[in-house]
Amino acid sequence: MNIFKSLFGGKQETSVEKKKEDEEKNFDMYKYDGVKAARMGQHEYAIKCFKAALAIKEDLEVRDYLATALVRNNELLPAYEQFQKLAEAQPDNQAIYEQMANVAYMMEDYVAMSQACEKAILIDNSNSRVHYLYAKACIGQDDYINAIAMLTKAIVLKPDFADAYLLRGQTLLKMGDRNGARDDMETLLADYPEQEDVLMLKARVELADGKPNDAIATYGKVIEVNPFATEAFKERGQVKYDLGDMAGAKEDMQKVLEIDPDKAADITGEYSAEGVEHKVKQAYSNINPFGL
Repeated sequence: MNIFKSLFGGKQETSVEKKKEDEEKNFDMYKYDGVKAARMGQHEYAIKCFKAALAIKEDLEVRDYLATALVRNNELLPAYEQFQKLAEAQPDNQAIYEQMANVAYMMEDYVAMSQACEKAILIDNSNSRVHYLYAKACIGQDDYINAIAMLTKAIVLKPDFADAYLLRGQTLLKMGDRNGARDDMETLLADYPEQEDVLMLKARVELADGKPNDAIATYGKVIEVNPFATEAFKERGQVKYDLGDMAGAKEDMQKVLEIDPDKAADITGEYSAEGVEHKVKQAYSNINPFGL
């Protein structure tokens, strides 16, 4: 029997088996080299390895590794396309749609983000994170009403969801609902009295309430927490300018220039001691303290 096998196909079968073994070895080599490279932050090389592995055979784990490496290499659209392929293979995997929503958010493609969130919610309506992401997609499309609804749902599902409270408070303030914004701000202050974003919301609510001096004091607390908080310096300077405190406004604008000269230059042009008053006026005329 072995003689016949040798005469009528043994060599061919051995050759096929050998090719298959080599492919498996190469697949494993590319896969684990890619994983190692990704862990070392060598994302371009990792991407090449994962693509080479997938050229040998389809593997969802490797495709997921590839998508993640593409995100870390700031290749967002290719990453999104990889997540789409993963979703096609596993249409009931909510985590994939959540990843798609995150990547779409980074691309500022809020329509795609909404679609990914809708599909995720159809799989499991009890995921507070997905509702939060959906709210961010709505905000990106200026749909504040639905954003508030999604954030409220997220908070109902997860009562200690601080990010959802913060985003809801910011959005309510943008909509002119000072009372609602204040309620969320006070809820957050109870647990996070020294958190920068919470204090920024507090200062903005105080300003909206017609309490500029309170707002100035709160912006000061933000700066104590983070001495490099350019938004706090800019907004506090605006309030000082509106109150007629030109010296204070100049001082805060100078801080912005020191901390982030490129960003400040976009607003004011090159800073100089001469004409500073004009530059401060020009800068603060372009600042919206409620530009959340």
